[in-house]
Amino acid sequence: MDIEMVLVEPLGFKVTDKHVRRAGLDYWPWINVTIEPNWQSAFANVESPWFFTVHTKQPYTDVTYQETDAIVFGSENYGLPMELLQKYSEDRRVCIPMTNPKVRSLNLAQCAAVGLCEARRQVGFPPHRTPAAKTV
Repeated sequence: MDIEMVLVEPLGFKVTDKHVRRAGLDYWPWINVTIEPNWQSAFANVESPWFFTVHTKQPYTDVTYQETDAIVFGSENYGLPMELLQKYSEDRRVCIPMTNPKVRSLNLAQCAAVGLCEARRQVGFPPHRTPAAKTV
């Protein structure tokens, strides 16, 4: 699971060096970022996407992720386009369960982190840093 970030236009933010530094994205130089003009081109080579959406009751922890999977998030304000979701089987949709469905307290970055961490955990990637062992 080599991490690639694919952004689909139109973007609601700028990815110039100045804006990336200002946002504190210190990891930016070490990720593979691609900007696609539309959803169709973004999915040209994707075989097995998992769509994080409110349009399902299937928790993201109840599915099995594979190394070649893509995890897909929509915009923070609008989510994923329904036309895109309808092109794939409903069993490819997952959600982050919330205690009150009327209150969404996680932003897009937090949701992406939650989804990516679960996928990496299942695939078996160790954390980048191993805590130092303590002897008593």
